[in-house]
This record gives sequence, structure tokens and C-alpha cells, in this order.
Amino acid sequence: MILPPDTSRDVRPGWVRVDCHVHTVASGDAVTTIAQLAERVATHRIDVVCLTEHNQLAGTAERLSGEIGARVVPGEEIRTGSGELIGLFLTERVPYVLAAREVVRRIRAQGGIVCAPHPYDPQRSGVGAELVELCAAGLIDAVEVFNAKVADQEHNRAALRTALAYGLPGTVGSDAHDPDGIGAAYLEMPDFDGPDSFLTALREAVRHGEYRPHAPRYPRGPS
Repeated sequence: MILPPDTSRDVRPGWVRVDCHVHTVASGDAVTTIAQLAERVATHRIDVVCLTEHNQLAGTAERLSGEIGARVVPGEEIRTGSGELIGLFLTERVPYVLAAREVVRRIRAQGGIVCAPHPYDPQRSGVGAELVELCAAGLIDAVEVFNAKVADQEHNRAALRTALAYGLPGTVGSDAHDPDGIGAAYLEMPDFDGPDSFLTALREAVRHGEYRPHAPRYPRGPS
């Protein structure tokens, strides 16, 4: 179930509000500055931001958290030979256009987790038809089951069905590329202190989101 966003109220004690998929100007096809992200995160009372720049790591958790004013999980949205995958809790950049299995290996080698973003939306470069094969091989840790930029909700529902079929937790994300997109989708979930507890907490998460036709595709700069 996806509930409408409502950041006017507090989350329950011991829980946090998390956007699992956010971009800034560092992605090359987004316009949100760090200052704008900090302002929007404060306005929408987002506690944790998974900063998932395209094909690069924006910085350390400590530096980014200080700049944004919310806890940051460093991540990367990585173009693979099969489509895009997200690595979270990263400490090193993963190169793009490697085979998906090699990208998974590199994410996990640094203690990160692998998420499949917008897998079935034909307007975005998800892993699509290969998601089932990747899940069956144990290569996916979580599936993005709601992306606020996906116009056809059947594509989000299909991602949820695949996650359920393989017993995988689901993430949601605004996939914001401009300031207005921030707050379009988030999880309310138990607080966590690392990759393992994040995956455990995802299974209790309450999902909030709405389709928001924000952030038209800007020309992507050099990766």
C-alpha cells in the first residue's frame, strides 16, 4: 500500500523518514543544488537521504550529512550492461557499463547493498526483463517498488509483485532531479545503523508516495 505524502506530522519515536533515491547537480542531468536539497529536506522533514548520483559517488556520509543537514547514505545509480542498479552504503565509486554481476560484486565487496530502481518503466533504464533472473540468482537485495516519476502505476505494481515473489524488501524514492520533486516519496521506517539493519527495517516500513511529473529529463553531462 502507498499512502499519500504527509510530512506535517511527526514520525513515531525511534523511526525515521527516508527518501531512498535522490539526485543533485552532480548527476549531470539534475538541477538541485546541495543548498536547495538541504532546504527542501528541512521543509519536508526528511531524516535520511540516500544520495544516488549517476555513475559517481558524491562524497562521504559525514561530509554530505554536514552539508545537507540530514543523515546521508552515500549511493550511486550505476549504468550496467543490463540497465541501472543502485548501490547504497558505498565508500568507493563503481564504474559504469560493467556487467550487472560485476557491479553487484563491487557493491557487496565494500559492504553495500544492491537495489533495482524503476525496473519496469520503459521511460527509464531499469533492468527490466532481467530483474527476475537477477533476483533468482540472489543478486538483488531490495527492489524499488514505488518511484514518484513513474507515470504508469502498473510499472510500480509490477516491481512490487517481483519483490514479493522473491521475498525482497521494497524501497521507495522521489528520484528527484529538481527541488520540487523532493518530498514526493519516502519511507517511514525503524531507524537503522548500517546495511543489514536497513534491510531489516525496510520490512516494517510504511510507504508514502505520489506521482509527481517533476524534473523533465535534462541533457546528461559527461559521466
